[in-house]
Amino acid sequence: MKQNLKTIRTVQFVTVVGMTLNIVLSIAKAAGGVLFHSQALLADAVHSLSDLVTDLAVIFGVKYWSAPPDRQHPYGHGRIETLVSAFIGIALAAVAVGLAWDAIGTIRHGSEHGPAGFAFAIAVFSIISKEVLFRWTRAKARQVHSSAMEANAWHHRSDAISSIPAALAIAVAYFFPKLQFIDPVGAILVSFFVLYAAWTIVRPTLQELSEAGVSQEDQAKIYRMATSLPGILGAHALRTRNAGGAIWADIHIIVDPDMTVREGHDISHQVRDLLVNSDLNIVDVVVHLEPPSPSKSKSAPAKNPDQPDLPFQS
Repeated sequence: MKQNLKTIRTVQFVTVVGMTLNIVLSIAKAAGGVLFHSQALLADAVHSLSDLVTDLAVIFGVKYWSAPPDRQHPYGHGRIETLVSAFIGIALAAVAVGLAWDAIGTIRHGSEHGPAGFAFAIAVFSIISKEVLFRWTRAKARQVHSSAMEANAWHHRSDAISSIPAALAIAVAYFFPKLQFIDPVGAILVSFFVLYAAWTIVRPTLQELSEAGVSQEDQAKIYRMATSLPGILGAHALRTRNAGGAIWADIHIIVDPDMTVREGHDISHQVRDLLVNSDLNIVDVVVHLEPPSPSKSKSAPAKNPDQPDLPFQS
């Protein structure tokens, strides 16, 4: 409970700091885009403004996905965090399409004014501040194992990256007035960066919602840990599922058929405790005990724990 409260406070504090900076940057970019006639900077302002929506989603969502398991949600509420992450990615994609559409319209109809030099200074400030915010937010997200907060960190990174073509476009259009069309072209480049960021956020949520398990590298690590304990002859039939950065697992372990129920119970708890206390963020493990198979069959444990049989076998 204390850990959950600490996680909630960390997520909320980091997100509020990011939201405050987003408000400042949104106002500065929007004002700069209008006053200094920069389509790219104005488009970048819209991107920064979109961060506020995702910040609010994280701030209010963390209370729900950090709630402990209950009768209706025996595996916890981690999938709420997955849905929030998906929402952030979809919001980013929508912003990207809007940026590109506006920029194409500007190229088709032209612009009477080129951007002023002060617009460039605003874009550079955005790049530096959002990159610093990205690194800090990502570090905190990994510390508390929050996929939604890490998704929001990448949103900050996308804002920093999107300001780079905006800054370059503003500089070219300012120093070479005949190339004013470069400014909306920069806005189109911004949209591609944002679309890529959206995909990097949405892709893992799609894998999680489709019940994809952990990587083969992590599966091999789980097998090695499970078979490292004395009294365990082998392991197989590992199944894993993800929810909001947390992992649930089932595993079959092979033990001496003559051990008592108490001994089997104790060894299954040793396996569970070892895995739960590992660095894989496993929150629970169901351990099934089996005797050695007398014949070579699919249900026999893998000889090499690093390359186990992955499909579940009963």
